[in-house]
Amino acid sequence: MAAVNRQDRHHAWAAKLADQITDPLLTCEAVMAETAYHLGSTEILLRMVRQQLVKLEFDMGSELARLEELAGRYKDRRPDLADLCLIRMSETHPRHSVLG
Repeated sequence: MAAVNRQDRHHAWAAKLADQITDPLLTCEAVMAETAYHLGSTEILLRMVRQQLVKLEFDMGSELARLEELAGRYKDRRPDLADLCLIRMSETHPRHSVLG
């Protein structure tokens, strides 16, 4: 997550973009886990959820069948779980932008 990682080469751009966002960012646990890994910290992400800057908005259990379909459809691209969840979230929340 470049907006909070000052070492990221896209930090300035991402921080500027983050300042313009007024609604909570929608995400899923898989994306949160990957982000925590890359940041080397869970504290920042947990604080963002507590402050309602980020909202967990995905139930993988109820979306399992569609995730399996998407995994098959995109298998040539070898998507990870976070990718599949974001693809599905883009279908269920079409008015929201996907930030990667």
